[in-house]
Amino acid sequence: MAERSFRTDPTGAVPQGEAPLRRLLRQPLLRLLAVNLAIGLLIAMLAVAGLLALDAHRLRSLVLGDQSPVVAVGLLLFGFAVTLGSWVMGSAIMRLGDDEGGRDSGRPVAAPVVSAAGEAIRVPVRANTPRR
Repeated sequence: MAERSFRTDPTGAVPQGEAPLRRLLRQPLLRLLAVNLAIGLLIAMLAVAGLLALDAHRLRSLVLGDQSPVVAVGLLLFGFAVTLGSWVMGSAIMRLGDDEGGRDSGRPVAAPVVSAAGEAIRVPVRANTPRR
């Protein structure tokens, strides 16, 4: 029987003193998602702070001229957090199968089709699909 990555007793019960959040973070997939969500939230906060600091398209002036600028910044931050957090989490999930982490990893690489003298070699190719 495979050993679990988090501590349990033989009956499968969770130890008494362990917090539920800590128990969830022991699972590798949830830990991966939590770390990448935190990275996405950090990027979102930096993007909103940059937009407001640079006053891009007079956004800071518009927000500060509102009756409740905290709500406006909160909504802007929420939109960026959802977008960028899910983007970073999605890219982390899509990279799970990469061994080398490169762009073309996992794909077969064709051998060069030139001879030692540098001449092109004719390579016969067959189609894998059946003929109609």
